[in-house]
Amino acid sequence: MRLKKIKWLNIVLIIGIVIVLFTPVGRYARAFAGKWIASGSAMVKGELQMGVDNYNWQLVNIEGKDFNFEEARNKVVLVNFWATWCPPCIAEMPSLQSLYHDYGDKIVFMCVAQDNPDKVAAFISKKGYDLPVYFSKTEAPSLLSAKLLPTTYIIDRQGKIVIAETGSADWNRAEVRTILDGLLQE
Repeated sequence: MRLKKIKWLNIVLIIGIVIVLFTPVGRYARAFAGKWIASGSAMVKGELQMGVDNYNWQLVNIEGKDFNFEEARNKVVLVNFWATWCPPCIAEMPSLQSLYHDYGDKIVFMCVAQDNPDKVAAFISKKGYDLPVYFSKTEAPSLLSAKLLPTTYIIDRQGKIVIAETGSADWNRAEVRTILDGLLQE
């Protein structure tokens, strides 16, 4: 009887794993889990801050308008690399959206999608986001590489990377807002 019970538990466990990994229900479960374990941001210590010296990066926004990263020089910038198929990316989007609503007129937001433009447009529309979404036309500056998604950088007016975060984070928390307020005062 005990072996039969263990066998059924194993079957239920396997079915659960299959659902989480391979179905839309699992996608939402992974996004929820990513939101639940969202980490804090990785502040880059002053002596370790690297400066972005190459602003030669061509992008196009979701409406098809060209954007040159040079336009972001001497401004506070938040660059977020993401994709619609990335559960941690999806998990942090609501916090980015909230931050954008409060800081969108003060800093340059760049949500750089690593995905099919049609899928991105459908996702943004479905979720009701109005974040500025871009697609790279040329390679990003080497200091702004994104080997994993999501990857987010906050850059000060001098071009120094103040925050470099890989993985899901709550971008709308008080700590991030304090950092942004400080950068805007410089």
